[in-house]
Amino acid sequence: MAPVNRIVIAEGVQLLRSGLVALLEGEEAISVVEAVGNGLELSEAGRRHQPDVALVSDVLDDMDGFAATAMLRGEVPGCAVVIMTARSRPGKLRRALEVNADGYLPKDTSPDSLIETIRRVGRGERVFDGDLAIAELCSLDSPLTPRELDVLGVAAEGATIGEIAERLYLSRGTVRNYLSRAVNKMGARTRLDAVTIARRHGWLDTTDGHPSWKES
Repeated sequence: MAPVNRIVIAEGVQLLRSGLVALLEGEEAISVVEAVGNGLELSEAGRRHQPDVALVSDVLDDMDGFAATAMLRGEVPGCAVVIMTARSRPGKLRRALEVNADGYLPKDTSPDSLIETIRRVGRGERVFDGDLAIAELCSLDSPLTPRELDVLGVAAEGATIGEIAERLYLSRGTVRNYLSRAVNKMGARTRLDAVTIARRHGWLDTTDGHPSWKES
């Protein structure tokens, strides 16, 4: 009989968290020991259960999944970690490697692929989605830092300075500085121009239409 992989799940969106639990609970040799919504709870669950594998969203309620992975590594060094992302931007794969993640997958991966990844990392393998890796390689010439891209990406949705600050846990002044640097680095005239340039080069996700721009 195959050894049982004891899984802890960290996902900030309750619906997705419940869906992952429902998907995995019926699988042979996989046991979900706990599902949590933030990084601190993940660390506590790691100490409590000593899981074999952790599925960690790149966005959690209190911190990003990369910081949560680093924290979990300190608590349970032997636990394999698979980071899952809904929107991979340049620099995220590098951050996953920096925190020694064992896997990096898109959240829209197929159930079969996710289950196979869990089993593979449980055996000590490392699994990184090929499309995400290629996208990362294609974006290496981006002049923007990962944090500048984060801020510009939220701005691209039409968010105000205050909304960006709230979503990314930054001050308004810091947000303005990141946006100003992004605009200057790309030789753009405005924030909208910077978004257009970044999308054209593949540094930001492309979406249909244009956001409704608000400056405050």
